Amino acid sequence: MCDSKPLLGGHNRLPTIRHFPHRIVKKSNWILKPATLRKCVVAVIVFSIALIIIYSKQTRSPYLTRFMQRSNRPEPNIRCGVLNGPRIIQNHDHKTDARLRSYPKVLVFVETMYSKLGRDIAELLVHTRIKYKIEVAGKSLPVLTNLDKGRYGVIVFENFNRYLQIDNWNRELLDKYCREYSVGIIGFITPEEETFVGSQLKGFPLFIHTNLKLKDAALNPASQILRLTRAGETAWGELPGNDWTVFQANHSTYETLEWANRNDNFQNNDSGAKLPLPTVIQDHGLFDNIQRVIFGSGLKFWLHRLLFLDSLSYLSHGQLSLSLDRKFLVDIDDIFVGEVGTRLRQEDVKALINTQARIANMVPGFKFNLGFSGKYFHHGNNEEDKGDDLILENIDKFMWFSHMWNHQQPHLYDNLTSLMEDMVLNKNFAKDKGIPIDSGYSIAPHHSGVYPVHELLYTAWKKVWNIRVTSTEEYPHLRPARLRRGFIHRNIMVLPRQTCGLFTHTMLIDRYPGGREKLDESIQGGELFQTIVYNPINIFMTHMSNYGNDRLGLYTFESVIKFIQCWTNIKLSSAPPLQLAENYFKLYPGEADPVWGNPCDDPRHQKIWSRNKSCDSLPKFLVIGPQKTGTTALYTFLSLHPAIASNLPSPTTFEEIQFFNAHNYLRGLDWYMDFFPSDSNSSAHYYFEKSATYFDGELVPKRVHALLPHAKLITILISPARRAYSWYQHTKSHGDIIANNYSFHQVITASDTAPKPLRDLRNRCLNPGKYAQHLERWLTYFTPQSLHIIDGEELKSNPVDVMNELQKFLKITPFFNYTEHLRFDPKKGFFCQVVNGDHTKCLGRSKGRQYPPMEEKSLKYLQRYYLSHNTALVKLYKKNGIRTIPNWLKDDLSDKTDS
Repeated sequence: MCDSKPLLGGHNRLPTIRHFPHRIVKKSNWILKPATLRKCVVAVIVFSIALIIIYSKQTRSPYLTRFMQRSNRPEPNIRCGVLNGPRIIQNHDHKTDARLRSYPKVLVFVETMYSKLGRDIAELLVHTRIKYKIEVAGKSLPVLTNLDKGRYGVIVFENFNRYLQIDNWNRELLDKYCREYSVGIIGFITPEEETFVGSQLKGFPLFIHTNLKLKDAALNPASQILRLTRAGETAWGELPGNDWTVFQANHSTYETLEWANRNDNFQNNDSGAKLPLPTVIQDHGLFDNIQRVIFGSGLKFWLHRLLFLDSLSYLSHGQLSLSLDRKFLVDIDDIFVGEVGTRLRQEDVKALINTQARIANMVPGFKFNLGFSGKYFHHGNNEEDKGDDLILENIDKFMWFSHMWNHQQPHLYDNLTSLMEDMVLNKNFAKDKGIPIDSGYSIAPHHSGVYPVHELLYTAWKKVWNIRVTSTEEYPHLRPARLRRGFIHRNIMVLPRQTCGLFTHTMLIDRYPGGREKLDESIQGGELFQTIVYNPINIFMTHMSNYGNDRLGLYTFESVIKFIQCWTNIKLSSAPPLQLAENYFKLYPGEADPVWGNPCDDPRHQKIWSRNKSCDSLPKFLVIGPQKTGTTALYTFLSLHPAIASNLPSPTTFEEIQFFNAHNYLRGLDWYMDFFPSDSNSSAHYYFEKSATYFDGELVPKRVHALLPHAKLITILISPARRAYSWYQHTKSHGDIIANNYSFHQVITASDTAPKPLRDLRNRCLNPGKYAQHLERWLTYFTPQSLHIIDGEELKSNPVDVMNELQKFLKITPFFNYTEHLRFDPKKGFFCQVVNGDHTKCLGRSKGRQYPPMEEKSLKYLQRYYLSHNTALVKLYKKNGIRTIPNWLKDDLSDKTDS
């Protein structure tokens, strides 16, 4: 490497030893010429730079990567010819003059419940909140009508061949339904091993060519279907897969929606030009009066997802249209937080402001929303501290929200005072620097305390910052993102927050997981693009580190906004978080009430759950009722067991918490768990609770399953007629005005025009007795193996055997001998607890009270009223493997023919 040859030729060559003989350097027994020395120095420098590059790639040194990347920042490369052109939306809302008699719901026929395209379709419908029903394609059709209305507005076939091959009887029924109710069909031609060339679709003047590789897709700008999707551009490059189907038609009913070219030199016309091939085709219904859209490939191609949504809108006559308005906000967390060498410098802050201005031209009202932790202000090097200063010189150019002062996770605070002190420090910093403090929005570091809820955080937020809205990625879980929803707790609105692939460690585009190609895929039709398309309100989480270095965050958002404007008619705008939250819950008022999940089932949630909570203290089984069937007696018997512990009593509802069916649910998980204190000294291994009103609560099964998905359920059933009478007498004995002013027969026969208090008492008497209806609701969420049904009459007459069977069901050890602890009390007429060896302790005076016999006319009326419900209960017993039918049920059904 170090020789005496010149490095450059001609007159520019470096001096050699001949020109400067006096500068020979002597050392020991060898001589190094000056030119050679220079070459060595240059070589060492080059070699050192190479080592630095290699080292930086291996160690990810922030100093070195920052040094090298500043001169190589990515720039948005979206080139769109129609970006500034007119937006032509054909028939903006797809509404027609058709007299619609169908519900806005989609029926999806799939090959199996696990087929890939079927899952893709279902996930897309979930993400866009479009109602749907999945049906495995088979020999019979589901019920399509409900009285005079159609159940579905569009029918989708994952495999269009399934539609073509339906037997004549069902095909005629389906086609008749589509014609009468103006319902359209969407079908996908699925891949097959056999290749077809010019094969005719059964019964249609339409031919297909299959298993093609295609490229360069474009849309028909004249299509009436396009609404969300914008025509005018070409999606250049290979299309995913080598199993595409293209169409050839010989009837005017067909119109091309999408074209593409073969990915080879075949299919040229006489002039040598390639012919575009129809890949998605519209059937206007001129052939058989049924409108269809047929796709030559599935949803792997991102453009097909947009066309699928537009097809739903068009074929449903606008009933299944998505709004074109999208709200868009970018949070930048961790302002002032970051290691030296990774923070924003002055030039980065200027780029942030300049890019914000460009985005605001495309997204009205757009400003970056900066979240600050004041403790870390001026914690960088000299250049980065100047960047901090420049941010504060431009406070009014941004929106602002509070992080924690020291960036600590709120769930680690066990003391409200300490948590508030941290927040006050950040608030004082904001006041000192002139940062606005009235946004009403805040984010907890790592989403700690927002969900799973840490009550101290919500209290402190209210007291210090008057927070009205926050956001999180964690509700109900981080993944899948399509299921993220909002909720309101303690009058603080919690919005779903979206990820964009940028995290604290994604600072450089060449370090992006999968490289720049993967990021561009997300932007150009992939996950980030689809997130904005599917969600009406988008709050994106990013970090300060994404905006320094090579300014990856700026590249990402400017690019995706341009791509959205290029390919869609979506109207992006921005607004402060409080306005976004108000809009969100106007759109989705049903999401206001939260559904509390089990933090123990999610490792991420366990990490950000209050450390004084224990998974072991959640109940393992529930006694769900219904009322007046013997639930209090069962509660007492269970409490005798040394391995079982009930909840602490409630000051208002005694042994019942009534959490899942009442306003108590909105108090939150911490409130519920306070009834199950974790006690290491307790010998009980099984917590349970009994709330008899759970049985018929409409929302209860869903709520219970969300929090206690593995819980066992115990219900007690007696004759629904006798249960209704017992409830009436119970309310009467407690001084209920209606019960004291109306006879039982008057109550149960009250009409729907009766006074509301009377109707309410009628409903509480009658509705819980519709046993099969309520059990089916529970079995929607829980397996039959999770449910144990006790015969209430047997519990009363033979509680020892009932409790033994229950212990087996619960698999509780050690086995408890109830024979020694329960004894029949002839005065009370039921079994009581044995105490002090020979005495009994019975339930209170209100239990076992003797009521006057029910009138015969009331009993007959109720037996007729419950006939269909009792018949359904027998079927449910048999369906779920319960062989023994209770005697009371047989008796009620045996009198069904009596007048």
